[in-house]
Amino acid sequence: MTTSGNLLARFLRGLRANWPALLLPLIAGGALGLTASTWPELVIVLVLILVVVAPRESARIAPYALFAYGGYGLYLMHSLLIREANSVTYGFVHASWRPVFAGDGAWYVAQAGDNRWVLVEAVTCLAAGVWLLARPESLGGGPVRRAVAQLRGTGGQPKTVPPLLLIATLFLWEELFDQDLWFGTPWQSGVTPMMLVAVLIAAAGVAAVLWLPRAAAVLAVAGTVLLGLVGVLSGVQWITHPAMPPVGPWSGFTVGFYGVVPLDSGITGAFAGLEGVALVVAGCLLAPRLLTWSADFELAERAQALARRVDGLTRTRSDATETAVAELRRIERDLHDGAQARLVAVGMSLRAVEQLIGTNPEAALALVAEARETSSRALADLRDLVRGIYPPVLADRGLAEGVRNLALDAAVDVDVDVALPGEPPMPVAAAVYFAVAEALTNAVRHARADAVQVGLEHDGGMLRATVADDGRGGADAARGGGLAGVERRLATFDGILAVSSPLGGPTIVAIEVPCALSSVKISSC
Repeated sequence: MTTSGNLLARFLRGLRANWPALLLPLIAGGALGLTASTWPELVIVLVLILVVVAPRESARIAPYALFAYGGYGLYLMHSLLIREANSVTYGFVHASWRPVFAGDGAWYVAQAGDNRWVLVEAVTCLAAGVWLLARPESLGGGPVRRAVAQLRGTGGQPKTVPPLLLIATLFLWEELFDQDLWFGTPWQSGVTPMMLVAVLIAAAGVAAVLWLPRAAAVLAVAGTVLLGLVGVLSGVQWITHPAMPPVGPWSGFTVGFYGVVPLDSGITGAFAGLEGVALVVAGCLLAPRLLTWSADFELAERAQALARRVDGLTRTRSDATETAVAELRRIERDLHDGAQARLVAVGMSLRAVEQLIGTNPEAALALVAEARETSSRALADLRDLVRGIYPPVLADRGLAEGVRNLALDAAVDVDVDVALPGEPPMPVAAAVYFAVAEALTNAVRHARADAVQVGLEHDGGMLRATVADDGRGGADAARGGGLAGVERRLATFDGILAVSSPLGGPTIVAIEVPCALSSVKISSC
């Protein structure tokens, strides 16, 4: 019983977090009236099973199901059923169309009283789909969320006109110029030429949103205001001549649609006027934002750049801290296992010498020689440790000579090309030095290269180093190891490490660190 209760509670929590999934059964039920399916209950049951088994995935596809259902409603209202007598149930609306020839050369459509609600239901579904895409966890809703952020001035976006608003404006204008322009007349069938024009206009709108955002925003605001004026004119006409059909762009066989208002006759003109006033007000409120478009976007870009910079500094500080801790542990381990152990051995040998020097001078002399050898090894260990912390050659002779020394010590032929007019700061020089050293070690130990080319230059405020070998390749900093440590160390100075190492070689390691150079270093021989 407890297990069942836990499962039920978990299911309810998942369903509450993915509540848009509950819209799928409603959409499926509304779509059943559009088909001749003899198994409506089976369809509903299958959709319910999908919601129960995969609520998260169902919630993600809910906006697109609304788009499909609403888009079909628009097509139904505009084109399908005006060509022949028919009736259909679209969700909560039972609608019927019947084209009639009036005898005076004009066609009109005899409609049932509920037909106008098809448009309202379709547009409502489309608006609900857009609203669901604006939710943070929605799939593919990034452009909608960005447009909402631009309207509200949140999320690092400037408070300006979203270019995506042009798509909604084009949709409303398409509603106004619908039947005669896009869908033709009742005796026309199939795809009309103007429908292709409509597709081209929609494609041009998408292209403007992507590549000409400011032009798209200007067109969106201008189109919104002009469209609002058409609605206001319809409202004025209804006040002055209530019996006349509202203003529309065409006077063909059917009425036009103004947003969610069918422009047929009577009070629909008043509704169109109210909708027009709302559009004019919205356009006038958005228009001033166009004047500060460049400044707002420049400010937003700076804010986003600063945010990225802060994130980068936070990450590199964490990496630098971890690197420093790891380096201290390495020094402690090397001291404990190397020089410290040897110095302890020297002390024990000297203590034994004290005990043997009077009774067995020869054994004491042997211990002294052993102690001297052990102290030499301890000194070598300390030198290696110091060299690993900060190579003395960098302080004595500079980065260029340090890289040349690395090349001389390598077990393969290394060709060095250095073009440094000055000396980088010591911390940067050390980071680049160890990066080159790691790349050379990998070329010899792992890539089994026969020849290596090392380049070092400074150009445009960037210190660049490249290490290329003819080995077998396969190096990858993402797998961790020495290259990953080098990458973290360079990131502390805003440097980057790029590795190109296909299997079979060659391997190219590129290092780039921003820095300025000081005066030329004079090497002493």
